[in-house]
Amino acid sequence: MFGFERPPLDTPLGRAVQVTSATLRQVAFFSFFINLLALTSSVYMLQVYDRVLASRSGATLLYLTLFAAACLATLAALEVVRSRLLVRLGARLDAQLSGLVFSGTLAAGRSGQSLRDLDNVRGFATGATMLSLLDAPWSPIYIGLVYLLHPWLGHVALIGGIVLFLLGLWNERSTRAPLAEAGKEMSASTQFAEVSARNAEVIKAMGMLPALTRLWRERHDFGIGLQGVASDRAGNVAAVAKAVRLFLQIAILGVGAWLVIQQQSSAGVMIAASIIMGRGLQPIEAAIAGWRGFLQAREAYRRLSRDVAGQKPEPEAMPLPKPAGLLLFDGVSGGPPEARRLTVQDLRFKLEAGKCLGITGPSAAGKSTLARLAVGVWRPAVGVVRLDGVNIADWRRDDVGPHIGYLPQDIELFPGTVADNIARFGAVDPEKVVEAAQLAGAHTMILALPQGYETQIGAAGANLSGGQRQRVGLARAFYRTPPLVVLDEPTSNLDAEGENAVRQAMEQLRALGSTVIVIAHRPALLGGTDFLLVMLNGQIANYGPTAEVMPQITRRVVARPDPATLVESSGARNG
Repeated sequence: MFGFERPPLDTPLGRAVQVTSATLRQVAFFSFFINLLALTSSVYMLQVYDRVLASRSGATLLYLTLFAAACLATLAALEVVRSRLLVRLGARLDAQLSGLVFSGTLAAGRSGQSLRDLDNVRGFATGATMLSLLDAPWSPIYIGLVYLLHPWLGHVALIGGIVLFLLGLWNERSTRAPLAEAGKEMSASTQFAEVSARNAEVIKAMGMLPALTRLWRERHDFGIGLQGVASDRAGNVAAVAKAVRLFLQIAILGVGAWLVIQQQSSAGVMIAASIIMGRGLQPIEAAIAGWRGFLQAREAYRRLSRDVAGQKPEPEAMPLPKPAGLLLFDGVSGGPPEARRLTVQDLRFKLEAGKCLGITGPSAAGKSTLARLAVGVWRPAVGVVRLDGVNIADWRRDDVGPHIGYLPQDIELFPGTVADNIARFGAVDPEKVVEAAQLAGAHTMILALPQGYETQIGAAGANLSGGQRQRVGLARAFYRTPPLVVLDEPTSNLDAEGENAVRQAMEQLRALGSTVIVIAHRPALLGGTDFLLVMLNGQIANYGPTAEVMPQITRRVVARPDPATLVESSGARNG
């Protein structure tokens, strides 16, 4: 409808449109009576000029006035109902899609553009331009009514409608391309600003603000320039359309007066035709004036349709028992979801429940990719990762998530209390929260905070130091002692005391039956593991008991490395 392509019903957006279509039909139903009652003024003027003035009947004038007032009051009530229905249509659309868009934004690591697109579509659905578009299909009927009054008056109305329609097409063609390009540029500049905001400390510390501001300004100004071009063109068309409609009012009154002079029509017909034509052409003019918002909403709808096209709500599945922690990599190859290159290839190993696996390797060896595959954040391109025999990528995240502890390299905490963050923003179990904090060696540190466990954490943990954030992140990973714990460089921001706490936590988790995977470069942390896996160029270069593999990685090899051994045990963190 209006260029908004109806998506397939088996897609989330298709189902959302289907749910809201019933409300849209109700809006169309009320639009019929609204446009019918909009004829009240023209019919009233026709009767007054042709009957009341001719008969000089005060009673007729009184009853006509009361009837017209009742019709206009009904019209106002129906307008209120229609407006409220559109508001509820937007709310239902938001209720159907907002959760899916939010979860999809997090799952795909996108910016918040999809959420802004949803707001744009919802705002358009409840705005004045939408009402004008709903009324526009009635314009031919109004023009037809003018023809019933007199053919020459109908000709004027028809020509006016055609001119305004052509102006609308001109507006569409002249503004579509610059607005689409402007939307892309503004979206990119907003995403750039969001990324920069997350790295504000680095930008400030190294004086990068002027350079980044220049880069952002170039893209932002280019988008603003394109919007300005589109606005100028739309403004020109809107001005011409307004002038055309005003001239049409003059033209139809002039033609009507000539017909009265020629005694081919009456003054009432002339006035009624002017009012009917104005009412019929007003939605077209309003649609032209609001065309920029329509095009922006349509582009937002298309982006939204594309972003949620591949998203499907997780199917209902029979709840599975708590896993014991048996982890199997069966010929796994994979990488980032949107990247074409596979960062790990043909990973094959099995880790029994309650065992601890250390992973090391040089920078960009694929260690962090392995961690993301192990917890099901990324799906393998080839092969399967199984937890207790179940494909972890197909396991409902709400069901398997509580049984996984994960500490990524880049630790993100969320606005809320320390206890909320440790409890993963679920129901806070004070005993389990303290137990997790003690296991992570964070209990004393948390008690030293201004409000202890009730201390509010700012966005991204802004109130805490790097070491404090890492300890809280560790406590979150250890909450309720999950059967599978994956730690990616867990001691990167910790001192010697913190490292010792992590080693002790690994021992306790293993004693409690948890399967632990720890990625690190420091041999001291890996020495306490049962098995050691060495990554090199996205493949397993060495794997076996730690006592056998550790001697091979604690020495530096100056010569070119053998693929079966690790060159460097002190490479960079990023894997």
